[in-house]
Amino acid sequence: MSVAVQHENLVHRNGRPATADDLAPLAFAGFAHFTAMQVRDGGVRGLDLHLERLRSASLELFGRALPDELVRSHLRAALAAAPRDLSLVATVYSPAGEFTATDADPDVLVRTGPAASGPAGPLALAVVEHERYLPAIKHVGEGAKTHLLRQAVARGFDDAAFLDRRGRFSEATIWNLAFWDGDTVVWPVADKLAGTTMGIVRRRLEALGVPQRDAEIGPGDLPELAGAVVMNSWTPGIPVHRIGEAWLPHAPSFLEALHQAYESEPLVAP
Repeated sequence: MSVAVQHENLVHRNGRPATADDLAPLAFAGFAHFTAMQVRDGGVRGLDLHLERLRSASLELFGRALPDELVRSHLRAALAAAPRDLSLVATVYSPAGEFTATDADPDVLVRTGPAASGPAGPLALAVVEHERYLPAIKHVGEGAKTHLLRQAVARGFDDAAFLDRRGRFSEATIWNLAFWDGDTVVWPVADKLAGTTMGIVRRRLEALGVPQRDAEIGPGDLPELAGAVVMNSWTPGIPVHRIGEAWLPHAPSFLEALHQAYESEPLVAP
């Protein structure tokens, strides 16, 4: 009797294992969008948010979107050959390639890898003036983020937080920002990517009765705050103890509330 061997690092294109010929045209492609998620016990938190993200971004970039059920079938095909706990990235791109306005139904590339939970923290973030192009879309080809990360690390920081042209914090390189005023979770107001983890946390905090508010936050507001975190698909909260020259206090109750909210979101199988 043969035994199926599960692999963590797999790439599927449109529901089938990708070949070298499938991947070669994408080696230098930069016009695509994606969503990243952590799969646990075969399920995903906030699956509806991931599907909505892919749908809306496809309409914006390509003028058309694949049906949710087709996208889910591609996710299921990748998960069928993988462990129950893993990282997954679903990338949507046009087979016509970039530098063209040719209409074509988009393709879906699904890549799986080892499960991840992000760094332990606390983190120190450099403050950088930067605004992402199409900030509401999680798109590829963002060399500036890696460049700014590398510059921040060279200056002795762990990562970078972005200020827009009005002096407001928006997000970090691959993270959303969240702050704590001692009683309330504060979400920065600026053009930014609405992360799926942020969406999960916001709706679950509301269900748990934890106060939240939106506010414009600049460097001058940091000394009045009682804590800060970054979050993304890896984790609902990694503590931040320094942003630029401002030091922020440790806020265990804030961190606990974020993790409790996230973990109260049910896992949904694609």
